[in-house]
Parts: sequence; structure tokens; C-alpha cells
Amino acid sequence: MSKTEIEQFVLKLMESRLQQVVEEYISRNDGRIKELALVERVVRVEEELKSLREMSELRFDASEKRFDVLQKTMNERFEALLREMNARFEALQREMDARFKAVDKRFESVDKRFDAMDKRFTTLQWMIGVVVGIPALVIAIAQVIQLLK
Repeated sequence: MSKTEIEQFVLKLMESRLQQVVEEYISRNDGRIKELALVERVVRVEEELKSLREMSELRFDASEKRFDVLQKTMNERFEALLREMNARFEALQREMDARFKAVDKRFESVDKRFDAMDKRFTTLQWMIGVVVGIPALVIAIAQVIQLLK
């Protein structure tokens, strides 16, 4: 036998023996390999869950900040609206006060006219009383004098 034949024979023998040894090793350690694969998967899942939790927290924080900004903006708008409404109500109140004062002045002028008319009627009543009373008195005196005669 030549050296190449020996090498080929040794190679074939080693391949077959190595294949058997590897198969035995794999069959013995198949459970461990599956366990290691499961442990590795569990670790990856846990890392992924941790990453998801961190991302969720970041998103919730961003949402909370956005809601805070919106809340501040809405509060500022409501305060501006309240100031504007108060200014309008105050202007409306001033306008109504001015109108009421004008109405009060008109009523005062009407009261003065009624007072003047009341004085005229009182004067007229006295004049009518005097105009009717004096002739009635004269007639009554004249009749008394005629009766006495």
C-alpha cells in the first residue's frame, strides 16, 4: 500500500468515526442544546420586552409633555377670552349706565314740566275760585241786602 492509499483509508476511517462521535455527542447533548436555545430565546424576549417598556415610557412621557403644553395653551386662550369678555361686559355696563343717566335726565325734565303744570293748575284753581267766589259773594251780599230791606 502506498502512502496516498493509507492517507485515504485513514481519512475515510476518521470521517466515519468522527461522524459517529459527533452524532453520539449531539444525541447526548440534544436536550442541553434545546435548553440553551430556549434560554437564549427567553433572554432575547426579556430584552425585547425591556426595550418595549422603555419605548412605551418614552412615548408616554412625550404624550404627557404634549398634553401639558396643550393644557397651558388652552389655559392661556381661556384667560385671554375671559379678559376680552370682561372688557366687553365692562364697556356694555358703561354704555348702559350712560343710557340710564340719559333716561334719568329725561325723567327729571318731565318731572320739572309736571311741577310747572301743577303750579299753573294750582294758580288756575285759585283764579277760578276767586273769579267764581267774588261774584257769588257779591250776589249773596246783594240778596241779603234785598232781604233786609
